[in-house]
Amino acid sequence: MPWVLWVPSALALALVVLPVVGLLTRTDLRRVPGLIVSETAMRALRLSLETAALSTVACVLLGVPLAIVLARAAIPGIRFLRAVVLLPLVLPPVVGGLALLYLLGRKGFLGYFIETLAGVQVPFTTTAVVIAQTFVAMPFLVVSLEGALRGGGDAYERVAATLGARPWTVFRRVTVPLLLPALGSGAVLSFARALGEFGATITFAGSLAGVTRTLPLEVYTQAESDVDSAVAVALLLIVVAVLVIVVARPRALDVTAEGLR
Repeated sequence: MPWVLWVPSALALALVVLPVVGLLTRTDLRRVPGLIVSETAMRALRLSLETAALSTVACVLLGVPLAIVLARAAIPGIRFLRAVVLLPLVLPPVVGGLALLYLLGRKGFLGYFIETLAGVQVPFTTTAVVIAQTFVAMPFLVVSLEGALRGGGDAYERVAATLGARPWTVFRRVTVPLLLPALGSGAVLSFARALGEFGATITFAGSLAGVTRTLPLEVYTQAESDVDSAVAVALLLIVVAVLVIVVARPRALDVTAEGLR
């Protein structure tokens, strides 16, 4: 490895690590343990983990078929569809929250029918949190899966088809096993993204304690009254995110790789 790569690598690492160090120097570390285990912080943490898990499940159920269609379907306008699917990656989250609000709110064309037919309001509920998190997190899963499918080609699937396997059999016995490593990695990234979602959530779901106030929203709320509490909750969020990425991702890859043997 060329030694010259160490310089930009060190700068990149510093850009990520030093802001966290800044948080540590800003707060009274003696108060951190008590602030982290406070009732509001624990309630926000529990809600964040629950909604992030549900949104990750939704990402898998919806994103896997979508990624396969984008990678394998030969239909007009597929490049445009791919750009639309990846739009949440470049949109400011607040814009995504507004879009969801105007779609599913009381005056949105879909929200109006839901409220009329079922008497249910989606915005400013825990369901709205899950929808907002799924909206911003699903592209991460789709990108991982589509890249794996396009990079690996379709040779195995074609061979299975020529041997008489039906499309569903090819999907179940060939496509899904090929996707497992990328699925594990993409699911972890989606969970981490959902865990840290703020803009779309506060716009579409609001910040109601115990209902929609996830950890990022709790940080924002505490910052208005107690900076030390905000920093402590922010550190809690950082620790959880690091644990998810460092612990869950390697295990997901190991499990999926074992399944391919």
